[in-house]
Amino acid sequence: MPSLKDLRVRINSVKSTRKITSAMKMVAASKLRRAQTAAEAARPYAERMERILGALAGSLGSQEGAPRMLAGTGSDSVHLVIVATSDRGLCGGFNATIVRNSRQLVNGLLAEGKTVKLMLVGRKGRDQLRRDFGKLFGETFEGLGRRGIEYADAEAIARKVTAMFEAGEFDVATVIYNRFKSAISQEVTRQQLIPFPVPPKKDEVAGEMQAQYEYEPSEEGILNELLPRNLAVQMYRALLENFASEQGARMTAMDNATRNAGDMINGLTIRYNRTRQAQITKELIEIISGAEAL
Repeated sequence: MPSLKDLRVRINSVKSTRKITSAMKMVAASKLRRAQTAAEAARPYAERMERILGALAGSLGSQEGAPRMLAGTGSDSVHLVIVATSDRGLCGGFNATIVRNSRQLVNGLLAEGKTVKLMLVGRKGRDQLRRDFGKLFGETFEGLGRRGIEYADAEAIARKVTAMFEAGEFDVATVIYNRFKSAISQEVTRQQLIPFPVPPKKDEVAGEMQAQYEYEPSEEGILNELLPRNLAVQMYRALLENFASEQGARMTAMDNATRNAGDMINGLTIRYNRTRQAQITKELIEIISGAEAL
């Protein structure tokens, strides 16, 4: 049975932990507001970019003159999987869900006889995947969220991916990240970056005039310019969504930890009072018994 001193030390220790988790919750909540605003502001631009490229690529995807980032290499034997996680922990199951989804994708591709290469964004993904897929590791990016997510970070990753593609190091590139939905909800998302996925053509509505566009310069010229830029834009959106999801998951996890610490303190305090009362009662009994013996 622990002594009163042991219980006091434990209570003080849990109180210190509760102060830390409470402070981390407030910091995460402060970062979440800015990160959520940035992620939501980036969505319309990234989605509009996809629609524009989809409209341009609809008539060029199967033509010989289409850019390689649109038409692909003609094979899908080598896959580049970009796993975007965080550099820090204490954010609940945020990293675990991304890593679990990445394992499923990599194992599925390997079972089909594909060659897989991994690009890690964030230290936690690297640490958790090293044991199973360490031989597949390539480039690793860390420390992107220390100053907040910047477009230059996504541009650096996009340049590396583009250089690898032009060098013929892979055929298909996919990024895995958490899409922010709310402070308590994130959705693991797989997005193919290369080749650009051309959306299916919508059926024409009877009697409705279909818009016809003329482009200057040509569609090929515009695609050659926009496809690399779209890669950076989509990567930027993924990083922003991931960062907002991380802060929401951390705020929720630290809130739960603070509540649990409070419950533990209450339980330890009750146990401390009961132990103290038992010792006082025991001492009184000993005093009374000694007095009666005299």
